[in-house]
Amino acid sequence: MDKMVYTRLRHAFQSLLPSSCLCCEAPGCGNVDICAGCFRDLPRNEHACTTCALPVTVGQRECGRCQDQPPPFSRLVAPWRYAEPVDGLIQALKFRGQLPAGRLLGTLLARELFRRHATADVIVPLPLHRQRLRERGFNQATEIARCLPQRLGIPLRHDILRRAGGTIRQSQLGRRQRVTNIRGAFATTDSARGLRIALVDDVVTTGSTIEEAARTLLRQGAVSVEVWAVARATLSPRDRHTGETEKETP
Repeated sequence: MDKMVYTRLRHAFQSLLPSSCLCCEAPGCGNVDICAGCFRDLPRNEHACTTCALPVTVGQRECGRCQDQPPPFSRLVAPWRYAEPVDGLIQALKFRGQLPAGRLLGTLLARELFRRHATADVIVPLPLHRQRLRERGFNQATEIARCLPQRLGIPLRHDILRRAGGTIRQSQLGRRQRVTNIRGAFATTDSARGLRIALVDDVVTTGSTIEEAARTLLRQGAVSVEVWAVARATLSPRDRHTGETEKETP
């Protein structure tokens, strides 16, 4: 059986079961697979840059990098930090094919976006290259994004952005290498023209992937690009140092 079909059938069966907390296995709240206690323990991304969602000191609105080199996207919404138990849920989805984790993360993200009055013309999941999609059987960004349209009333589109070529896994690279590795990795068509686009991803680390995707959409005529992600990872000391070096380079 095709891996994608098997994954979908397994997900359909699991969705019929009573909700159970994916963090501690206690009964879930309503039809959501998380209990009230674990929900309260989710690591909120407070005191974050209003543009890139990286941590900043209390009272500061933008980080120094966004002030000096604004990213191509207008803002990044990432309600949680990439820490326990959010990191475990993302890894369960991404690497072990546990689609209920994607449904939970998407539901929580949808609620948070609704609370913040987030809006766009279309929702676009960050695409995987077709080879990676065949290997994994699903796109984790799509699993999260499919929960958003019903709550936000915004259509989900898969035809606007595609992965143009394969790349080395970004998680294996530092910031400077990620920028080079991802360059030219996306393609789009005139269907992006005139639209306010919300790009959806699971976790943002250095931001090089979403920045390249946003540039591609803007070059093709998108009015604006926002990024909606479940979590924001803190940059490693090496990535911070590399980012500062790049900023000083003409």
